Amino acid sequence: MKSGPLYRCSNCDAQFPKWSGRCFDCGRWGTVLEIEGGSAPATQAAAVAPAKTVRAADVRDALPARTTTGSAEVDRVLGGGFVPGSLILLAGEPGVGKSTLILSLAERIGGPVLYVCGEESPEQIALRMRRLGCAGAQLSFSSDTDADAVVAAARAARPALLIVDSVQTLRAAASGSESGGIGEMRAAIATLAGVAKKDGITTVVIGQVTKDGGVAGPKTLEHLVDVVLSLEGDESRPVRILRATKNRFGSSREVGLLEMTEKGLTDASAAQAALFSERAVPLPGTAVAVIREGSRTLLVEVQALTNKTVFGYPVRRATGFDTNRLNVLLAVLERRGGVSLANHDVYVSVAGGITLDEPAADLAVVLAVASALSGAPLPAKSAVFGELGLTGEVRAAPDAQTRISDAVRLGTKELIGPTGKHAQLRAVSDVRAALSLLQVKKETPREQRSAAS
Repeated sequence: MKSGPLYRCSNCDAQFPKWSGRCFDCGRWGTVLEIEGGSAPATQAAAVAPAKTVRAADVRDALPARTTTGSAEVDRVLGGGFVPGSLILLAGEPGVGKSTLILSLAERIGGPVLYVCGEESPEQIALRMRRLGCAGAQLSFSSDTDADAVVAAARAARPALLIVDSVQTLRAAASGSESGGIGEMRAAIATLAGVAKKDGITTVVIGQVTKDGGVAGPKTLEHLVDVVLSLEGDESRPVRILRATKNRFGSSREVGLLEMTEKGLTDASAAQAALFSERAVPLPGTAVAVIREGSRTLLVEVQALTNKTVFGYPVRRATGFDTNRLNVLLAVLERRGGVSLANHDVYVSVAGGITLDEPAADLAVVLAVASALSGAPLPAKSAVFGELGLTGEVRAAPDAQTRISDAVRLGTKELIGPTGKHAQLRAVSDVRAALSLLQVKKETPREQRSAAS
């Protein structure tokens, strides 16, 4: 029996039984081509030798030891360091510090490193290394972006770490896909995965994030690699967050704190302890939220500002916090807490370029807004956590005892949160109990009518 021809898009690798001028998946025109050999006659499978099997006990006894990266924060995210033979994708927006981070790791890896530079020349990277103070004694460069040539060079050099910067510059001539397309990048990554697994060479591939937040296209490369690391942060601020969105060798919920300095990205774990020492006197409109990222407790400052509405509807703006969630919390604050915000613009910002998406940050946002409105600050060196329900109750947060213990260790003197047992915890049951910690001015009906007029 003879099968019909198959057609494939050279841009996204989608396959179709019939030719079409436009790919239905990616929308590109003129990229659907017939696959050579797609109409070959179907034959019965020939007898083949059975696949080789390995006992699980033998595999466990032969597990290789991890290699430390020289950074405690990166090791934390990876689960203890590099696993030999692993393929790691480091993603992030342009300018966030991906190349700077990988150069720092190459300097501290303790072995030969092969750096495939497709976006910059070796001379340009050498200038950055000089600025960062990297000696690069065991670092070698290659400007060849052909995937097969890179694999051959890696097998000849046998480096402890192979770096490819970036995946968008790799070329795989045998892929049959459009140059620079998704299919070609998939083929290049598959080629690198082969040398990583067979030769035990740890490989780090840098990928740029597209406008829609995907790495070289939405979800096109993540399933081909072992670990996906995301470097996040605001270019105007020194703090960077390294997050594992996929990790076959550890937890995918861990985060690492890094700080951009003149010497590159360094561990910033001590920055949390300095949060309270930066300000001796508490200010109105600020609240420190106790949040959890993976197994780590972070102290994040929430800032709020309120102002009388001049024209039209009141303005609601948030940076680092969901605006829709902010509107819900303001409604709860006004309805259940008795705080009038109908004639006030509200602005909320999370310091440090961090994004708060945990419900346990609700109470900190509400108290920051109430503090800004009343002009009364929260107690000195206090921190807040707790989820706020629509009825105004303060709900329990996961890992409450761990939050409290870590916050106290980081310098917190008093915690405000849901009901619990701890010497430093001031438990509040609802939003009105939390507002009682502030001298919030509640507008009388006469004041509300006067403001409205």
